Amino acid sequence: MSNSKTLHVVIFGIGNVGSTLINQIQAAKTQLQLQQQLNIQIPVVTNSKLAFYNEFGLANSWQCDFENASIPYKIEDILAFVKKHHFQNLVAIDATACKNFVQNYIPLIENGFHIVSANKVANTLSFEFYEQLRLTLKKHQKSFLYETNVGAGLPVIETIKRLYDSGEQIQRIRGVFSGSLSYIFNEFSSESVSFSDILKQASHLGLTEPDAREDLSGNDVARKLLILARELRIKTELHDVLVESLVPKKLNGKTTVHQFKSRSKELDLPFQKRKQNLLENQVLRYVGELDVVNKKLEVKLISEEKNSAIGQLKGADSVFEIYSESYQEFPLVIQGAGAGKSVTARGLFSDIVKLSNSLN
Repeated sequence: MSNSKTLHVVIFGIGNVGSTLINQIQAAKTQLQLQQQLNIQIPVVTNSKLAFYNEFGLANSWQCDFENASIPYKIEDILAFVKKHHFQNLVAIDATACKNFVQNYIPLIENGFHIVSANKVANTLSFEFYEQLRLTLKKHQKSFLYETNVGAGLPVIETIKRLYDSGEQIQRIRGVFSGSLSYIFNEFSSESVSFSDILKQASHLGLTEPDAREDLSGNDVARKLLILARELRIKTELHDVLVESLVPKKLNGKTTVHQFKSRSKELDLPFQKRKQNLLENQVLRYVGELDVVNKKLEVKLISEEKNSAIGQLKGADSVFEIYSESYQEFPLVIQGAGAGKSVTARGLFSDIVKLSNSLN
């Protein structure tokens, strides 16, 4: 097939999302070749310390191969490996949650890589870094795709970009941005169960971070809100977001994760009071809200009408309402699974395929 296209994909981070992505790519190889003349090869995979190299791409036994033959690496080793083999159409996948890994983006771009990332850090560092990254991409004619930064596999960023690029005046975006906090407040509002028990349940289901305070602090929602604001060319920083943290000061910072878990019953009374203050047709929801007109970003716990899009949420779904000149009275609503390894991996895969369509 003369018009067949090969992508060489290097996957950084082979935890839940990274390993699911590899398995999704391996399973779709035949279909991609038949339907799109697309061949995705994965010559390198890494965890935080070790890398496994195979110039011919991974086999289905890749996990065993990684255990048996991975070696310590630096980013320079990977750059040297891809140069040595003259790989074309290079794509680096950031499936880490590592704050420091994004410092590799610029050297990767300068050495011929496009970037596809599930890691929110690069888009939420200083506005100066945000701009520098985009100037580097432009200079080297490379792409950076990060649809999974907000809403996992939901097309939130793409929709907002398309509206904005077509001249649509977006006025407001609001929604439940966190799958874990969606589940917690959906259950808490509808069941007669204590807050701490629902938190425990969410943790058992793998919906929260190992330290649930990461979710309850609202920082993750704040990052997603910041990313959307910057898509709309609002120059703003993470510290500009007004965040109502759900972690009381006495359980913050100085207590260990174990201490927090053992004292989580201390959360029950304040949340029970919030619940008792609701009207009959109301539920509690933890929302992110971006007022585009006034450039105001806010994360807070609110009481919401049961019959609204936000009030009707179930399970760990996320929902995003976009108000604009064409969607003033009835917002454009995007709803669905907003977290989970399968949907996040599928979102990364979708970005890889989208990127392949833009390459010659």
